[in-house]
Amino acid sequence: MPPKNQLAGQLDPATTVLLTVECQQGVVGPGSALPELAEEARSSGALHRVARLVAAAHAAGVQVLHAVAERRPDGRGANSNARLFRAAGRLPVQQHCGTTAVRIAEPIEVAAEDLVVRRLHGLSPLAGTDVDALLRNLGCRTLVVTGVSANVAIPNAVFDAVNLGYTAVVPSDAIAGVPADYTPLMIRNTLALVATVTDTDGVLGCWLSRTSRRAAPDD
Repeated sequence: MPPKNQLAGQLDPATTVLLTVECQQGVVGPGSALPELAEEARSSGALHRVARLVAAAHAAGVQVLHAVAERRPDGRGANSNARLFRAAGRLPVQQHCGTTAVRIAEPIEVAAEDLVVRRLHGLSPLAGTDVDALLRNLGCRTLVVTGVSANVAIPNAVFDAVNLGYTAVVPSDAIAGVPADYTPLMIRNTLALVATVTDTDGVLGCWLSRTSRRAAPDD
């Protein structure tokens, strides 16, 4: 874990954005296209911790951005150049635009000031989407990456964030992948090399202390 003062400096609400990755009903909800991943996200507590982080971000004035993966019913513009994409096209639950599957899953609450970015192609929430431009317009320097999956989209998001010049912070207990024992190995051997790895309580401690100071009456 990083020193508390280092983490607090990285998580300044004025320059931090909290990113939730594919925390949508068709991925982590009860009717998921990927039931094993959905079960892991819920049973591990990762999805609940994402919801806690989102609530704390709202209270602390940290911008929240939800990255959603979806697909047109006709598949137009979607990738077919990897086994993952071809398999996804055959799943019984499809992430079709405008359907329940692409709504943010409970218990995460979406506030009016949150941004939702939807992509029709690729593996990354950042590459080929509006996310980088939005982050720069928001004055973002640190991106807190949460959600699923630790197998593909989370490392993609972290690598892209670092390549674009952002500091990536990963609350290790607020991401999930399958099998369960893969996630800590990937964090230890890959993400820890390029991102600040902490946990949900570490992030919450930084933001809640700032919220308390904001709420305290003037002397």
